[in-house]
Amino acid sequence: MQASGKTAPAVTVIIPHLRNRPMLDACLDALRQTTFRDFSVIVVDNGGEASDLTGLESRYPDTTVLRLPANAGYAGGCNAGLRQALSSYVVFLNDDTVVEPEWLGSLVAAAESDPMIGALQPKILSLPERRQGRRVFDYAGAAGGLIDRLGFPYCLGRSFGGREEDAGQYDEPRDIFWASGVALFARREAVERLGGFEESFFMHMEEIDLCWRMSLAGYRVRSAPQSVVWHKGGASLAEGSPLKVYYNHRNALLTLLRNRSAAPLIALLPLRLALEAAAMLYYLAGGKEGMARAAQVARAFLDVLRRLPETLRQRRGIQRTRTVGDRELFHDAPLSIFLPRRPD
Repeated sequence: MQASGKTAPAVTVIIPHLRNRPMLDACLDALRQTTFRDFSVIVVDNGGEASDLTGLESRYPDTTVLRLPANAGYAGGCNAGLRQALSSYVVFLNDDTVVEPEWLGSLVAAAESDPMIGALQPKILSLPERRQGRRVFDYAGAAGGLIDRLGFPYCLGRSFGGREEDAGQYDEPRDIFWASGVALFARREAVERLGGFEESFFMHMEEIDLCWRMSLAGYRVRSAPQSVVWHKGGASLAEGSPLKVYYNHRNALLTLLRNRSAAPLIALLPLRLALEAAAMLYYLAGGKEGMARAAQVARAFLDVLRRLPETLRQRRGIQRTRTVGDRELFHDAPLSIFLPRRPD
């Protein structure tokens, strides 16, 4: 997968993996068809002693396996792979993806067009829908990530009404707020400068935190819809699982506390916490499963309180890198995706 010539920028594809070998093989088989050849692959094995990667390097000789002693999660696995990369660019790629042959060349071309592009997101489509002959945006990232003023993420091509069919409506590249960790193409020096992913997040929201820090430091985050990646989804935690609820609520609050500037944070935090409480009440109305999810929201809030001194220390470091104000970052963002917008 790695060409000998050095006329094109080199890319390292970093794939964190945890015990689903058939899914990983499908991902690597698709990567073999990539037309842009100057790339290498690092599979980060989070499986520890229960690894399922025996014989992987013989089947895929251009792939390096980086074995970790224990599961470091998505964030820790990606950072471990990042420390091994020497390329100009990296892609953090989920192992439940299938890429199209032209996916990588267009990403490199977009990054080469502007040295201040820190991250790019391909168009992410649903792999199960593809098997039914449909082009439907995937839940995790869709056509590019956005965020409201309270720190709730949402996506182009995905709304409360469901996921849109891809009819080319988002085929014009544009600035976005965050690029999905399903397939996050990034400038390596930018990620390293910012310290990589926050490993304590373990999984969920870590890419939003990273992209937010990129924007604060003056980098651009863009969509690259000419690049297409298909995503299975739900391979790590099923949608609605209590543990996923915990990570999403905890890490979303931590991301907000770390990155939002002081004045709007103080002004908006009471409303954000009220919506967290509303989410807990909503879950409580959902029977036994809902009660389990509500308990995870409470657990997330308590963990945020417990971690507050460390979060504030991290916040001071992040804010020192700031070159862009919140007024610029949030000038066209809604107050909250959970509240009705005023009519124009």
